[in-house]
Amino acid sequence: MHEPIMLNYDVLSESYYLILSFLLMGPSARTTCAQSSGLKSNTYVNTVGVFIRGYVTNLGNGAVQEISYPETNGHNGGTRAVHRKALLKALEEELPNNSIRFSCKITGIETQSHEGSSIAVVDLEDGTSIKAKVLIGCDGVHSVVASWLGLASPVHSGRSAVRGLAAFPQGHGLVKQDVYQFVGAGLRAGFAPLTDKDIYWALDCASPANGAYKGDPIAIQREVIENYAKDLPELYLDIVKHSDLSTLSWAPLVFRQPWNVAFGNLSNQNVTVAGDAMHPMTPDLGQGGCLALEDAVVLGRHIGRCVLENGELDSREIARALADYAKERRSRAAWLITGSFFSGWVQHGGSLVLKFLRDSIFYKFVLHKLFNATNYDCGKLT
Repeated sequence: MHEPIMLNYDVLSESYYLILSFLLMGPSARTTCAQSSGLKSNTYVNTVGVFIRGYVTNLGNGAVQEISYPETNGHNGGTRAVHRKALLKALEEELPNNSIRFSCKITGIETQSHEGSSIAVVDLEDGTSIKAKVLIGCDGVHSVVASWLGLASPVHSGRSAVRGLAAFPQGHGLVKQDVYQFVGAGLRAGFAPLTDKDIYWALDCASPANGAYKGDPIAIQREVIENYAKDLPELYLDIVKHSDLSTLSWAPLVFRQPWNVAFGNLSNQNVTVAGDAMHPMTPDLGQGGCLALEDAVVLGRHIGRCVLENGELDSREIARALADYAKERRSRAAWLITGSFFSGWVQHGGSLVLKFLRDSIFYKFVLHKLFNATNYDCGKLT
């Protein structure tokens, strides 16, 4: 099923608790979030229970397959959902005061030489400019920084996804460690209990010709119930009916073609990209947010070494550090983009061949290996 990354929760597999232990070491991480197992004693994130197994129901014949999620390897980690607000708050509170400026759309980027050093000048929509020794573009799927670097724009997968969060104030009564999925011809839907009262749900379908109902949550809910999910179990429909309308979204699934990441220009002098700005992908392996956390550790390691070796942010050494960072991230990002797209393509069904691959091979032999590959150690900050 999809990662709940565009709503209130992100999915993190076990190795990413180690990443959080590198990133969240200050008092904010200790005071604003609840302690998470699998982390150092002074690192806290607000997580919900471990996802252990999934059930995939074929809407055509009613057959149900059980899927096991990756083992925890004794670290008490596992695949969990992390409350995005708590994670962002903990990261934000590690920064000096007034470090963040909101609603600052980038309109232009240029590099200038200043006393032998390269400076990135970022022009903002409000008419102001920012000069930086290092510019790291984390500006999302439609990144201005990525475009400036010459990276090709993301392409449409041909699929769209509806996502929502359902609230049951009196409790839903479902097992929180289970994920449920339903697959049919050109349709995939599912849900995952996150807490005793909240359920994340998603629906994947061929992109509608009219561009969907992006700005109207009531229309989104009605279209799902009356059209796309009308043949799904009553439990799924009830979950959709309990949706918090403010969480509903309907958006096309886009990705950057993996060869553009593998061979494209990911850095230029003192400018680079990270997260979705570098490697937007479909959400079928739930690794978009996780890969961004990896980027943070790897990038921090390379820049940190540069500072330690030179005592300052030397522009020539920074260019080398960013190039090394880009080199290290290429293959990992390209592989996950490919794996995510393949996972979604096969599970989407459609032709008889794809249905056979999905039901007889993918769920039984391939999916577990793909999930195991997500448990990746990107190293330490130093």
